[in-house]
Amino acid sequence: MNGSDRASIRSACPTNRQIGRELDSITLKALLAVPLTAVSPQVPYRFCSDRACPTVYYRTDGQQVFGETDLRERVYQKHPDEPATVVCYCFDITVGEIRDVVERSAQSALVARITGGIRAGQCACDIRNPQGTCCLNNVRTLLEPVAKC
Repeated sequence: MNGSDRASIRSACPTNRQIGRELDSITLKALLAVPLTAVSPQVPYRFCSDRACPTVYYRTDGQQVFGETDLRERVYQKHPDEPATVVCYCFDITVGEIRDVVERSAQSALVARITGGIRAGQCACDIRNPQGTCCLNNVRTLLEPVAKC
């Protein structure tokens, strides 16, 4: 096994063995509802987006995991079909609201609302979104099946 293979194994979620997305520590610190003394500043963490996996964040050395009960927010990737689940954390847009927008054929207005907020500096996805990145791709993915029809 070469060094790259060992690094991949160490970066895999200890629960489901899939490699999660790297995560900035600011996201972890902002969203954990546990004392920050529980977080190792020396070891990187990753985000596990697998819906079936109870792990949300894990240390890359596999020695620690955090689930949704350890967070201040419910994680969209773990509940993508539930209407009350927030998809856009900065603008508090839920799955149900997106479905309503689709029914009214107002997808472009929703995307314009979000992009307008981003341009206005009202976005903080790096600290509000559990995945640590912009939500707009998640929103667009929910709108996509309708756009293809």
